[in-house]
Amino acid sequence: MQKHDRLYANPLKKVADFSFDESVVDVFPDMIQRSVPGYETIVHTIGELAKTKVQPNTRVYDLGCSLGAASFSVARATQDVPCEIIGIDSSDAMVDRCRRMVQAFNLPNPISIIQQNAQDTQIENASMVVMNFTLQFIPPADREALLKQIYDGLNEGGVLILSEKIKHPTVAGNELLIDLHHQFKRDNGYSELEVSQKRAAIEKVMLTDTFSEHETRLKSVGFKDVVMWFKCFNFTSLVAIK
Repeated sequence: MQKHDRLYANPLKKVADFSFDESVVDVFPDMIQRSVPGYETIVHTIGELAKTKVQPNTRVYDLGCSLGAASFSVARATQDVPCEIIGIDSSDAMVDRCRRMVQAFNLPNPISIIQQNAQDTQIENASMVVMNFTLQFIPPADREALLKQIYDGLNEGGVLILSEKIKHPTVAGNELLIDLHHQFKRDNGYSELEVSQKRAAIEKVMLTDTFSEHETRLKSVGFKDVVMWFKCFNFTSLVAIK
């Protein structure tokens, strides 16, 4: 049974910057389901995209794989297509838990979990790369170079699935989306204190871009098309095609 997220339920003297430590790993499935609108749809659709985009004897990279939701979705969807799935995460707590989860399943395609920064990952012979709410935690100065690494490592016709929390280009519009997202969290059982303390914890760690900034950056490194296939409030998922 998954643990209920109560990390910010009690008043904290000082709200530390958010990190993917053991306490977050323990409640991560509950946290992300109650915090990210459309998360199940996004993960399921990554598998649906894999059915048509993953080519035989190529690799799929899941950068910032956390507990492997996207990797498992790809593995289930590509059971008739031999491929190698590589999950990358910088958090030792996430990697340890994810490796144990992978070992518990008999998967049609192997999933390897590696602990390292996404920026240090050599992308080779890839037909799909997934960054599911990962780029927003990469320092802004490193984002374009990382996307160029991904582009260079993708085979022709390969895709990058990029899911992100985004910001609206106007202050009023951005605040509207934030308010809607906070109400989504309240509707999922988070208190006003939890919403407030989580926002304080994450505001210096997760630095968001607008859709236009994402699109411009992706096209500047070479992607020929950027398709927004999902959006709910300030959460979106894109397919960038090489």
